[in-house]
Amino acid sequence: MKNKSIYGFAKSLFILKLKLIVAFYFFKKFMKNKNLKEFYYTLRRLNYFIGKISHNKFVEIKGNTRLDMYIPGFPSKAFFTSCDKFAVFNEKLPCTTVLMSVTSACTYNCEHCYQRLDKGKDIDIVKLISIAKYLQNTGVAFFNIEGGEPFLVFDRLLALCKAIDDRSDIWVNSTGNGITKDRLLELNKTNLTAIMFSLHSHEPERVNTFMGNDHAWDTMEKAVKLCHETGIPVTFNSCLMKDDFINGNFEKVMLKAKEFKGSLIQIIKPKPSGAWLENGAEEYSDKDFELIKKKVNAYNSDKKYKDFPAISAQIIEEDPDMFGCTAGGTDRFYINAKGDVQPCEFLNISFGNIADEKFEDIYACMRKVFEIPGNCVLCENFSKDVFKIYKDNNLKTLPLSKELSNIFYSRIKCDKPTELYRKIEKEMK
Repeated sequence: MKNKSIYGFAKSLFILKLKLIVAFYFFKKFMKNKNLKEFYYTLRRLNYFIGKISHNKFVEIKGNTRLDMYIPGFPSKAFFTSCDKFAVFNEKLPCTTVLMSVTSACTYNCEHCYQRLDKGKDIDIVKLISIAKYLQNTGVAFFNIEGGEPFLVFDRLLALCKAIDDRSDIWVNSTGNGITKDRLLELNKTNLTAIMFSLHSHEPERVNTFMGNDHAWDTMEKAVKLCHETGIPVTFNSCLMKDDFINGNFEKVMLKAKEFKGSLIQIIKPKPSGAWLENGAEEYSDKDFELIKKKVNAYNSDKKYKDFPAISAQIIEEDPDMFGCTAGGTDRFYINAKGDVQPCEFLNISFGNIADEKFEDIYACMRKVFEIPGNCVLCENFSKDVFKIYKDNNLKTLPLSKELSNIFYSRIKCDKPTELYRKIEKEMK
């Protein structure tokens, strides 16, 4: 199974085709209300957004063309759910992505785990299912489901996936532990698009050490093979250090991801969160950013890498010239295994727990605080503040409680919006 990517003139034709089909989709919707003005501004927003991501590698996953990791494949129903975001005026744009954890159970001990201090009983799966249905009705188009290890509680994982209809896309993050052929066949009956595995090095020993499990590589490798046998696309995430882009590990990880027939790989920037909250993460210079972006863009745009997976790199996505920080329900947020609603998985604060409060109220409060999609990546800039509150209150678990989190975000001044969201949100106001 080779990766099918679009390059050059064919890519330009594809973008033109996509724009025409999207225009026709919205023309039919807006003609019901005969609102040509909103139709015009919706297309302007979408045209600007597509222009921002046109440098990405467009890759086929399960019969649809993926423009970006967080955008469902074109022309699926979920793709048009994500487009509907741009047809909302006079209120905050809908959130389109949620990361949900179905369990904290895990047999690994990953160095970078942002859930290292998340302790507590897994939330009632019925509550998660109810919230998933609510979120679909508000416009969430992409559900990223994880653990811990979700396959260790397969009944919970399957129940949640079954509850999500084709208005949304589903990806599952896994170490491979607990994956069987029968379980994959069951999941493949849902709207599952891909399973994402961790590939932090091309060397099995380094992966085992980083993930704190002597069988991590073998488990992942066997699970990848089972995915291919059952027709489920494989994707990867890779937490790479600065030196990995100098010492050749990045290139070797990309080659290994290609050998594993991966469709996409997410390059995770080390974050001062969870296990790394106290000591922090590596700091990057402008020169570091420049090097990494150059290498990522080469793999995504140079035809000689056409058979390699598409790359989704946090360093590029979080750049002020791109999306900036979209946490807090601007475009994404996180619900951990015990029910805390967090702005993102890397920011260890909570706006409330769904076991104690109505999700709708928690969600509305969070989106109000994160009204402006800003240039400031909060999990990096304010991790020391989170850790200080954690230490000062002699805490043993994260995220911070709702009350302590309020102390944290009450000190944060609203950041100016990224240029992308400034242009999109100014329309019709």
